[in-house]
Amino acid sequence: MDNSSRTVVVTGFGPFGEHTVNASWVAVQEMKKLGLGSNVDLHVHEVPVEYQKVQSLVPSLWKQYQPWLLVHVGVSGMATTVTLEKCGRNHGYKVLDNSSFCPDSQCCIVGGPDCINSVIDMDSVCKRVTASGLGVVVSVSKDAGRYLCDFTYYTSLYLSHGRSAFVHVPPLGKPYSGEELGRALQAIIREMLELLDQAEEKMHC
Repeated sequence: MDNSSRTVVVTGFGPFGEHTVNASWVAVQEMKKLGLGSNVDLHVHEVPVEYQKVQSLVPSLWKQYQPWLLVHVGVSGMATTVTLEKCGRNHGYKVLDNSSFCPDSQCCIVGGPDCINSVIDMDSVCKRVTASGLGVVVSVSKDAGRYLCDFTYYTSLYLSHGRSAFVHVPPLGKPYSGEELGRALQAIIREMLELLDQAEEKMHC
């Protein structure tokens, strides 16, 4: 399928806590340098680690760009692999953000489903990227952590009916450089776009 008009938005997070330089935003900037090919209109945005900012920014990204895919990238201090998150969860947001705030409801969308899965088959993306010999270990997870990463992902999944993705990266140098993470993101997002194209072709057969 011709994807000459594909718009893709990729976000990374700003500093928080011990992450004075957020590996996710570094990785997104490195991926932006590499690009996703001449047939993809790529936009990147830094997301503040604040619930209320996310509640306004994520809908505005969907409205402004109407992207084919929106990929959020976050850092996990516990991660040693690049991790593809299968789903976002609505409840359990108790940890304060950079402005010492958390939602009174402790949820993303009042009345929304408990969990929303991405339409993208993350197991398949993981297998395909691993088979490509990239040199970066990729894994899959069902728990994005109940902080701003999970909050952002659920909000995006809710707005897009599942047409979003989330990738967790480890901190810089543990073990990968920003350049390596950027290459990994490029490969992962290309595979996601390929799977979305294949799904579209099946629908139109």
